Amino acid sequence: MKQAIVSWSSGKDSAFALSELLTRGEYDVRELFTTVQDTHARVATHGVREELLDQQAAALGIPLAKIPIPWPCSNVVYEQRLSEYMGRKQAEGVTHAAFGDLFLADIRQYRDAHMATIGMQTLYPLWLRNTTQLAEEMIESGQKAILVCVDTRHLPAAFAGREFDARLLADLPQAVDPCGENGEFHTFVYASPIFYNNGGSLRITRGDTVTRGHVVYTDVLPA
Repeated sequence: MKQAIVSWSSGKDSAFALSELLTRGEYDVRELFTTVQDTHARVATHGVREELLDQQAAALGIPLAKIPIPWPCSNVVYEQRLSEYMGRKQAEGVTHAAFGDLFLADIRQYRDAHMATIGMQTLYPLWLRNTTQLAEEMIESGQKAILVCVDTRHLPAAFAGREFDARLLADLPQAVDPCGENGEFHTFVYASPIFYNNGGSLRITRGDTVTRGHVVYTDVLPA
């Protein structure tokens, strides 16, 4: 089987992309990789605590590599850290890196170009799927997630901390992508059919909700 690693954001898209990849049975998923802000010990962009990231990996039963980045982080530093990690994986026989991107062509072009310089091939298990149908499929599969950050330029702050479920999809403004692919919101997955350990679900509780500029974050804590 081809050796692959999977970009893991802690959110619904990366979780469902991993599920799709595992279902295909064409790749041996050797590892997940995540960028973590070393100053705050939180997942970059999503703001999820590193402790919960570890719990996700334990529930999946797949090794997790944390790529430390500073905050703020320049694109030069980000690419350098990622390239160093990819180089180590390539030396171990990994040939493919999978991402949960859905339809943003510029993001895919950027990833493809960067991975090509390293000599790594890219995979996009969810690429160009209808995001309305995909969001519904995620929910129907038994995957459960909550919105951990919301961009208030697109959504009211009250959406932060809400469950990613059918009611939320019905409440989203028409201009907002159902999967939040344009950055309208980000999620944390706490239950999934591929969480083979820990009974398929993590024990969590919602913490404080804070505002940082135009982004509202709801903290998630281990229960």
